[in-house]
Amino acid sequence: MREIHITKAESGQRLDRFLGKYMPEASSGFLYKMMRKKNIKLNGRKAEGSERIQEGDKIELFFSEETLGKLCRASDTKKRETERKNKSLTREQQSLRKEVRVLFSSENVIIFDKPAGMLTQKSVREDDSLNDYLIDYCLEHHLIEKETLKTFRPSVANRLDRNTSGIVLCGITMKGLQSLAQILRERQIEKYYLCIVQGKMSKDKKVKGYLVKNDTNNTVTLSDKPVEGAAPVETWIHVVRSSPEASLLKVRLITGRSHQIRAHLAAEGHPVAGDYKYGDRAFNDMLKNEYGICYQMLHSYEIIIPEGVHLPITELEHLHVTAAPPKQFEQLLSRWHLEDQRQIAKRHVDDDKPIRRGYVGDEKAYARRHVAGEKSTGQGQQKHKQQKHNPQKQRWDQRQHNNNKEHRV
Repeated sequence: MREIHITKAESGQRLDRFLGKYMPEASSGFLYKMMRKKNIKLNGRKAEGSERIQEGDKIELFFSEETLGKLCRASDTKKRETERKNKSLTREQQSLRKEVRVLFSSENVIIFDKPAGMLTQKSVREDDSLNDYLIDYCLEHHLIEKETLKTFRPSVANRLDRNTSGIVLCGITMKGLQSLAQILRERQIEKYYLCIVQGKMSKDKKVKGYLVKNDTNNTVTLSDKPVEGAAPVETWIHVVRSSPEASLLKVRLITGRSHQIRAHLAAEGHPVAGDYKYGDRAFNDMLKNEYGICYQMLHSYEIIIPEGVHLPITELEHLHVTAAPPKQFEQLLSRWHLEDQRQIAKRHVDDDKPIRRGYVGDEKAYARRHVAGEKSTGQGQQKHKQQKHNPQKQRWDQRQHNNNKEHRV
Protein backbone atom coordinates (compact mmCIF):
# COMPACT_ATOMS: atom_id res chain seq x y z
CA MET A 1 0.00 0.00 0.00
CA ARG A 2 1.20 3.51 -0.81
CA GLU A 3 -0.02 6.88 0.50
CA ILE A 4 0.21 10.05 -1.57
CA HIS A 5 -0.12 13.44 0.14
CA ILE A 6 -1.21 16.22 -2.21
CA THR A 7 1.02 19.29 -2.36
CA LYS A 8 0.03 22.88 -3.09
CA ALA A 9 1.37 22.61 -6.64
CA GLU A 10 -0.84 19.58 -7.38
CA SER A 11 -3.98 21.05 -5.78
CA GLY A 12 -6.97 21.76 -8.04
CA GLN A 13 -6.67 18.77 -10.38
CA ARG A 14 -9.38 16.17 -10.91
CA LEU A 15 -8.52 12.98 -9.08
CA ASP A 16 -8.79 10.80 -12.21
CA ARG A 17 -6.39 13.03 -14.13
CA PHE A 18 -3.93 13.06 -11.25
CA LEU A 19 -4.00 9.27 -11.08
CA GLY A 20 -3.50 9.06 -14.85
CA LYS A 21 -0.29 11.08 -14.56
CA TYR A 22 0.91 9.26 -11.45
CA MET A 23 0.29 5.85 -13.05
CA PRO A 24 0.69 6.49 -16.81
CA GLU A 25 0.67 2.77 -17.65
CA ALA A 26 -2.80 2.30 -16.14
CA SER A 27 -5.83 2.66 -18.42
CA SER A 28 -8.66 4.96 -17.35
CA GLY A 29 -10.98 1.93 -17.22
CA PHE A 30 -8.60 0.19 -14.81
CA LEU A 31 -8.40 3.27 -12.56
CA TYR A 32 -12.19 3.66 -12.37
CA LYS A 33 -12.55 -0.06 -11.60
CA MET A 34 -10.01 0.23 -8.76
CA MET A 35 -11.87 3.21 -7.34
CA ARG A 36 -15.17 1.31 -7.45
CA LYS A 37 -13.54 -1.65 -5.66
CA LYS A 38 -11.98 0.75 -3.09
CA ASN A 39 -8.43 -0.20 -4.08
CA ILE A 40 -7.98 3.54 -4.52
CA LYS A 41 -9.34 5.79 -1.78
CA LEU A 42 -9.41 9.54 -1.25
CA ASN A 43 -9.13 10.66 2.38
CA GLY A 44 -10.13 7.19 3.52
CA ARG A 45 -13.33 7.09 1.47
CA LYS A 46 -14.52 5.64 -1.80
CA ALA A 47 -13.72 7.94 -4.71
CA GLU A 48 -15.43 8.55 -8.04
CA GLY A 49 -12.60 10.28 -9.89
CA SER A 50 -14.32 13.62 -10.52
CA GLU A 51 -13.27 15.08 -7.15
CA ARG A 52 -10.96 18.09 -7.12
CA ILE A 53 -8.01 17.23 -4.95
CA GLN A 54 -6.77 19.83 -2.49
CA GLU A 55 -3.53 20.45 -0.62
CA GLY A 56 -3.26 18.00 2.27
CA ASP A 57 -5.57 15.35 0.75
CA LYS A 58 -4.46 11.73 1.15
CA ILE A 59 -4.75 9.18 -1.65
CA GLU A 60 -4.35 5.51 -0.71
CA LEU A 61 -3.28 2.98 -3.35
CA PHE A 62 -3.85 -0.63 -2.26
CA PHE A 63 -1.39 -2.21 -4.72
CA SER A 64 1.85 -4.10 -4.26
CA GLU A 65 5.06 -2.17 -4.88
CA GLU A 66 5.76 -4.46 -7.85
CA THR A 67 2.43 -3.54 -9.44
CA LEU A 68 2.93 0.15 -8.68
CA GLY A 69 6.38 0.00 -10.24
CA LYS A 70 4.86 -1.21 -13.50
CA LEU A 71 1.96 1.23 -13.44
CA CYS A 72 4.10 4.24 -12.51
CA ARG A 73 6.73 3.48 -15.15
CA ALA A 74 9.37 4.29 -12.55
CA SER A 75 12.32 3.52 -14.82
CA ASP A 76 11.15 6.03 -17.46
CA THR A 77 10.58 8.71 -14.83
CA LYS A 78 14.10 8.26 -13.47
CA LYS A 79 15.53 8.31 -16.98
CA ARG A 80 13.72 11.58 -17.76
CA GLU A 81 15.02 13.19 -14.57
CA THR A 82 18.57 11.95 -15.26
CA GLU A 83 18.46 13.42 -18.78
CA ARG A 84 17.34 16.76 -17.35
CA LYS A 85 20.15 16.79 -14.77
CA ASN A 86 22.82 15.70 -17.24
CA LYS A 87 21.73 18.09 -19.98
CA SER A 88 24.67 20.26 -21.00
CA LEU A 89 23.94 23.80 -22.12
CA THR A 90 25.82 25.56 -24.87
CA ARG A 91 27.49 28.89 -24.16
CA GLU A 92 24.70 30.64 -26.02
CA GLN A 93 22.05 28.91 -23.91
CA GLN A 94 23.91 29.71 -20.69
CA SER A 95 24.22 33.35 -21.74
CA LEU A 96 20.50 33.60 -22.52
CA ARG A 97 19.57 32.09 -19.16
CA LYS A 98 21.56 34.80 -17.39
CA GLU A 99 19.44 37.43 -19.14
CA VAL A 100 16.10 36.10 -17.82
CA ARG A 101 14.56 38.42 -15.22
CA VAL A 102 11.83 37.77 -12.65
CA LEU A 103 9.21 40.52 -12.86
CA PHE A 104 6.61 39.08 -10.48
CA SER A 105 6.53 36.12 -8.13
CA SER A 106 3.82 34.62 -5.93
CA GLU A 107 2.89 31.21 -4.54
CA ASN A 108 1.13 30.27 -7.78
CA VAL A 109 2.58 32.36 -10.59
CA ILE A 110 5.92 33.65 -11.87
CA ILE A 111 6.23 36.27 -14.60
CA PHE A 112 9.53 36.33 -16.51
CA ASP A 113 11.14 38.84 -18.85
CA LYS A 114 12.36 36.59 -21.69
CA PRO A 115 15.37 37.70 -23.76
CA ALA A 116 15.23 37.67 -27.54
CA GLY A 117 16.84 34.50 -28.88
CA MET A 118 15.37 32.13 -26.27
CA LEU A 119 12.58 29.72 -27.15
CA THR A 120 9.48 29.79 -24.96
CA GLN A 121 9.05 26.03 -25.40
CA LYS A 122 11.49 23.62 -27.02
CA SER A 123 10.79 22.16 -30.45
CA VAL A 124 13.45 19.41 -30.36
CA ARG A 125 15.14 17.60 -27.48
CA GLU A 126 18.42 19.48 -27.86
CA ASP A 127 16.73 22.87 -27.43
CA ASP A 128 16.78 24.85 -24.22
CA SER A 129 13.73 26.95 -23.48
CA LEU A 130 12.20 29.28 -20.93
CA ASN A 131 10.01 26.37 -19.86
CA ASP A 132 13.13 24.33 -19.02
CA TYR A 133 14.57 27.30 -17.16
CA LEU A 134 11.29 27.63 -15.21
CA ILE A 135 11.47 24.04 -13.92
CA ASP A 136 15.13 24.43 -12.93
CA TYR A 137 14.31 27.76 -11.25
CA CYS A 138 11.47 26.18 -9.23
CA LEU A 139 13.66 23.29 -8.10
CA GLU A 140 16.58 25.56 -7.22
CA HIS A 141 14.37 27.90 -5.15
CA HIS A 142 12.45 25.00 -3.54
CA LEU A 143 9.15 26.07 -5.08
CA ILE A 144 8.43 22.48 -6.10
CA GLU A 145 9.79 19.06 -5.14
CA LYS A 146 11.25 16.58 -7.62
CA GLU A 147 8.63 14.00 -6.66
CA THR A 148 5.84 16.43 -7.62
CA LEU A 149 7.12 16.60 -11.21
CA LYS A 150 5.55 13.17 -11.78
CA THR A 151 2.06 14.61 -11.48
CA PHE A 152 2.51 18.33 -12.14
CA ARG A 153 5.12 20.31 -14.05
CA PRO A 154 5.31 24.12 -13.93
CA SER A 155 4.69 25.57 -17.38
CA VAL A 156 4.52 28.76 -19.39
CA ALA A 157 0.97 29.95 -20.10
CA ASN A 158 1.62 32.15 -23.14
CA ARG A 159 4.21 32.03 -25.89
CA LEU A 160 6.44 34.58 -27.58
CA ASP A 161 8.35 34.09 -30.82
CA ARG A 162 11.97 33.12 -30.31
CA ASN A 163 13.25 36.56 -31.30
CA THR A 164 10.58 38.55 -29.44
CA SER A 165 11.52 39.67 -25.95
CA GLY A 166 9.42 40.49 -22.93
CA ILE A 167 6.71 39.25 -20.60
CA VAL A 168 5.89 35.54 -20.30
CA LEU A 169 3.35 34.24 -17.75
CA CYS A 170 4.11 30.97 -15.95
CA GLY A 171 2.09 28.80 -13.57
CA ILE A 172 3.98 27.02 -10.81
CA THR A 173 0.87 25.40 -9.33
CA MET A 174 -2.18 23.87 -10.97
CA LYS A 175 -4.34 26.72 -9.65
CA GLY A 176 -1.89 29.22 -11.08
CA LEU A 177 -1.95 27.61 -14.51
CA GLN A 178 -5.74 27.32 -14.47
CA SER A 179 -6.13 31.00 -13.54
CA LEU A 180 -3.73 32.13 -16.27
CA ALA A 181 -5.48 29.92 -18.81
CA GLN A 182 -8.80 31.50 -17.83
CA ILE A 183 -7.73 35.12 -18.26
CA LEU A 184 -6.01 34.35 -21.57
CA ARG A 185 -8.90 32.30 -22.95
CA GLU A 186 -11.57 34.82 -21.89
CA ARG A 187 -9.39 37.82 -22.84
CA GLN A 188 -9.52 39.23 -19.33
CA ILE A 189 -5.95 40.49 -19.60
CA GLU A 190 -4.69 43.46 -21.57
CA LYS A 191 -1.41 42.76 -23.39
CA TYR A 192 0.67 45.59 -24.82
CA TYR A 193 3.79 45.48 -26.98
CA LEU A 194 6.33 48.14 -27.89
CA CYS A 195 7.84 48.01 -31.36
CA ILE A 196 9.94 50.12 -33.68
CA VAL A 197 8.75 50.09 -37.28
CA GLN A 198 10.15 51.38 -40.53
CA GLY A 199 8.77 54.69 -41.79
CA LYS A 200 6.61 57.43 -40.33
CA MET A 201 3.21 56.48 -38.92
CA SER A 202 1.05 59.46 -38.01
CA LYS A 203 -2.32 58.02 -36.93
CA ASP A 204 -3.56 55.43 -34.48
CA LYS A 205 -5.33 52.47 -36.06
CA LYS A 206 -7.54 49.51 -35.24
CA VAL A 207 -6.68 46.83 -37.78
CA LYS A 208 -8.83 43.77 -38.44
CA GLY A 209 -8.46 40.91 -40.87
CA TYR A 210 -8.17 37.16 -41.30
CA LEU A 211 -4.89 35.33 -40.77
CA VAL A 212 -3.81 32.14 -42.52
CA LYS A 213 -0.73 30.26 -41.35
CA ASN A 214 1.57 28.35 -43.67
CA ASP A 215 3.15 25.64 -41.52
CA THR A 216 5.58 24.68 -44.28
CA ASN A 217 7.60 27.91 -44.13
CA ASN A 218 6.25 29.19 -40.77
CA THR A 219 4.76 32.39 -42.19
CA VAL A 220 1.31 33.95 -42.12
CA THR A 221 -0.71 35.93 -44.65
CA LEU A 222 -3.56 38.37 -44.09
CA SER A 223 -6.84 38.73 -45.91
CA ASP A 224 -9.58 41.37 -45.71
CA LYS A 225 -12.24 38.70 -46.19
CA PRO A 226 -12.77 35.35 -44.49
CA VAL A 227 -11.15 32.46 -46.34
CA GLU A 228 -10.90 28.75 -45.61
CA GLY A 229 -8.65 28.03 -42.64
CA ALA A 230 -8.33 31.71 -41.67
CA ALA A 231 -8.67 32.99 -38.10
CA PRO A 232 -10.04 36.47 -37.33
CA VAL A 233 -7.44 38.85 -35.89
CA GLU A 234 -7.60 42.33 -34.41
CA THR A 235 -4.76 44.67 -33.46
CA TRP A 236 -4.89 48.16 -31.96
CA ILE A 237 -1.99 50.43 -32.88
CA HIS A 238 -1.07 53.60 -30.99
CA VAL A 239 1.65 55.90 -32.37
CA VAL A 240 3.77 57.01 -29.43
CA ARG A 241 6.32 59.01 -31.40
CA SER A 242 7.56 59.08 -34.98
CA SER A 243 10.31 60.41 -37.21
CA PRO A 244 10.72 60.36 -40.99
CA GLU A 245 12.68 57.08 -40.80
CA ALA A 246 10.96 55.15 -38.01
CA SER A 247 8.14 55.16 -35.49
CA LEU A 248 7.70 53.89 -31.94
CA LEU A 249 4.36 52.10 -31.50
CA LYS A 250 2.46 50.71 -28.56
CA VAL A 251 0.34 47.81 -29.80
CA ARG A 252 -2.49 46.05 -28.01
CA LEU A 253 -3.32 42.50 -29.02
CA ILE A 254 -7.04 41.84 -28.99
CA THR A 255 -6.53 38.38 -30.47
CA GLY A 256 -3.26 36.54 -30.08
CA ARG A 257 -2.24 34.69 -33.24
CA SER A 258 1.14 33.61 -34.51
CA HIS A 259 3.12 36.52 -36.01
CA GLN A 260 -0.01 38.70 -35.78
CA ILE A 261 1.69 42.02 -34.97
CA ARG A 262 4.52 41.50 -37.44
CA ALA A 263 2.19 40.55 -40.28
CA HIS A 264 -0.31 43.34 -39.57
CA LEU A 265 2.33 46.05 -39.48
CA ALA A 266 4.03 44.73 -42.63
CA ALA A 267 0.65 44.77 -44.39
CA GLU A 268 0.25 48.40 -43.33
CA GLY A 269 3.56 49.24 -45.01
CA HIS A 270 5.47 49.64 -41.75
CA PRO A 271 7.31 46.38 -41.00
CA VAL A 272 8.99 45.88 -37.65
CA ALA A 273 12.64 46.90 -37.66
CA GLY A 274 14.95 43.88 -37.78
CA ASP A 275 12.23 41.52 -39.02
CA TYR A 276 13.75 39.63 -41.96
CA LYS A 277 10.69 37.44 -42.45
CA TYR A 278 8.20 40.23 -43.15
CA GLY A 279 10.36 43.34 -43.44
CA ASP A 280 12.74 45.24 -45.71
CA ARG A 281 16.02 43.34 -46.10
CA ALA A 282 18.11 46.39 -47.03
CA PHE A 283 16.79 48.34 -44.03
CA ASN A 284 17.43 45.39 -41.71
CA ASP A 285 20.93 44.83 -43.12
CA MET A 286 21.75 48.45 -42.29
CA LEU A 287 20.60 47.94 -38.69
CA LYS A 288 22.60 44.74 -38.40
CA ASN A 289 25.80 46.26 -39.79
CA GLU A 290 25.62 49.50 -37.82
CA TYR A 291 24.09 48.34 -34.53
CA GLY A 292 24.31 44.57 -34.44
CA ILE A 293 20.51 44.26 -34.52
CA CYS A 294 19.82 40.59 -35.30
CA TYR A 295 16.18 40.23 -34.29
CA GLN A 296 12.89 42.11 -34.62
CA MET A 297 12.39 45.19 -32.44
CA LEU A 298 9.23 43.81 -30.86
CA HIS A 299 8.92 43.65 -27.07
CA SER A 300 6.10 42.37 -24.88
CA TYR A 301 6.07 45.36 -22.59
CA GLU A 302 3.00 45.47 -20.35
CA ILE A 303 0.16 43.38 -18.95
CA ILE A 304 -2.86 44.68 -17.04
CA ILE A 305 -5.60 42.69 -15.34
CA PRO A 306 -8.40 45.24 -14.99
CA GLU A 307 -10.59 45.76 -11.95
CA GLY A 308 -13.62 43.51 -11.84
CA VAL A 309 -11.80 40.34 -12.93
CA HIS A 310 -12.20 37.77 -10.16
CA LEU A 311 -9.91 34.76 -10.11
CA PRO A 312 -9.33 31.70 -7.88
CA ILE A 313 -6.00 33.22 -6.83
CA THR A 314 -6.28 36.77 -5.56
CA GLU A 315 -2.68 37.82 -6.19
CA LEU A 316 -3.46 38.28 -9.89
CA GLU A 317 -6.33 40.70 -9.30
CA HIS A 318 -5.54 44.28 -10.39
CA LEU A 319 -2.06 43.14 -11.44
CA HIS A 320 -0.04 45.58 -13.55
CA VAL A 321 3.46 44.54 -14.66
CA THR A 322 5.88 46.05 -17.17
CA ALA A 323 9.27 45.01 -18.56
CA ALA A 324 11.83 47.52 -19.79
CA PRO A 325 12.85 47.07 -23.45
CA PRO A 326 16.30 45.60 -24.23
CA LYS A 327 19.27 47.92 -24.55
CA GLN A 328 19.48 47.58 -28.34
CA PHE A 329 15.83 48.61 -28.56
CA GLU A 330 16.56 51.79 -26.65
CA GLN A 331 19.67 52.45 -28.76
CA LEU A 332 17.47 52.61 -31.84
CA LEU A 333 15.03 54.90 -30.04
CA SER A 334 17.94 57.25 -29.45
CA ARG A 335 19.12 56.99 -33.06
CA TRP A 336 15.81 58.28 -34.40
CA HIS A 337 15.15 60.67 -31.49
CA LEU A 338 12.25 58.57 -30.26
CA GLU A 339 13.64 58.44 -26.72
CA ASP A 340 14.93 60.97 -24.22
CA GLN A 341 18.64 60.18 -23.92
CA ARG A 342 18.75 61.34 -20.30
CA GLN A 343 16.36 58.55 -19.32
CA ILE A 344 18.40 55.82 -21.06
CA ALA A 345 21.16 56.17 -18.48
CA LYS A 346 18.64 55.23 -15.78
CA ARG A 347 17.16 52.24 -17.59
CA HIS A 348 18.14 48.94 -15.94
CA VAL A 349 18.86 50.23 -12.43
CA ASP A 350 16.63 47.73 -10.60
CA ASP A 351 16.27 44.98 -13.20
CA ASP A 352 17.45 42.30 -10.78
CA LYS A 353 14.95 43.27 -8.08
CA PRO A 354 11.79 41.11 -8.24
CA ILE A 355 8.51 42.72 -7.22
CA ARG A 356 5.15 41.34 -6.24
CA ARG A 357 3.09 43.76 -8.26
CA GLY A 358 3.35 47.07 -10.07
CA TYR A 359 6.15 48.44 -12.17
CA VAL A 360 9.70 47.12 -12.37
CA GLY A 361 12.86 49.20 -12.26
CA ASP A 362 12.50 52.50 -14.07
CA GLU A 363 9.60 51.38 -16.27
CA LYS A 364 7.18 53.70 -14.43
CA ALA A 365 9.05 56.72 -15.71
CA TYR A 366 9.30 55.08 -19.12
CA ALA A 367 5.54 54.50 -19.17
CA ARG A 368 4.79 58.09 -18.19
CA ARG A 369 6.87 59.37 -21.10
CA HIS A 370 5.87 56.93 -23.83
CA VAL A 371 2.28 56.02 -23.06
CA ALA A 372 1.33 59.65 -22.56
CA GLY A 373 3.29 60.56 -25.68
CA GLU A 374 5.37 63.24 -23.95
CA LYS A 375 7.64 65.01 -26.41
CA SER A 376 11.37 64.54 -26.14
CA THR A 377 13.32 67.60 -25.06
CA GLY A 378 16.10 66.65 -27.44
CA GLN A 379 18.71 67.44 -24.78
CA GLY A 380 21.56 65.11 -24.17
CA GLN A 381 21.05 63.14 -27.38
CA GLN A 382 24.27 61.71 -28.69
CA LYS A 383 25.31 59.84 -31.78
CA HIS A 384 25.41 56.13 -31.03
CA LYS A 385 28.75 54.35 -31.18
CA GLN A 386 28.61 50.64 -31.71
CA GLN A 387 30.18 48.73 -28.85
CA LYS A 388 32.99 46.32 -29.61
CA HIS A 389 31.54 43.45 -27.57
CA ASN A 390 28.07 42.46 -28.73
CA PRO A 391 26.89 39.13 -27.26
CA GLN A 392 23.60 39.20 -29.19
CA LYS A 393 25.41 39.58 -32.54
CA GLN A 394 27.87 36.84 -31.59
CA ARG A 395 25.02 34.46 -30.76
CA TRP A 396 23.29 35.31 -34.03
CA ASP A 397 26.42 34.77 -36.12
CA GLN A 398 27.06 31.44 -34.39
CA ARG A 399 23.52 30.25 -35.19
CA GLN A 400 24.01 31.30 -38.80
CA HIS A 401 27.20 29.25 -38.98
CA ASN A 402 25.65 26.20 -37.28
CA ASN A 403 22.56 26.16 -39.48
CA ASN A 404 24.26 27.30 -42.70
CA LYS A 405 21.63 29.95 -43.25
CA GLU A 406 22.07 33.59 -44.04
CA HIS A 407 19.37 34.70 -41.62
CA ARG A 408 17.24 32.95 -39.03
CA VAL A 409 14.18 34.70 -37.66
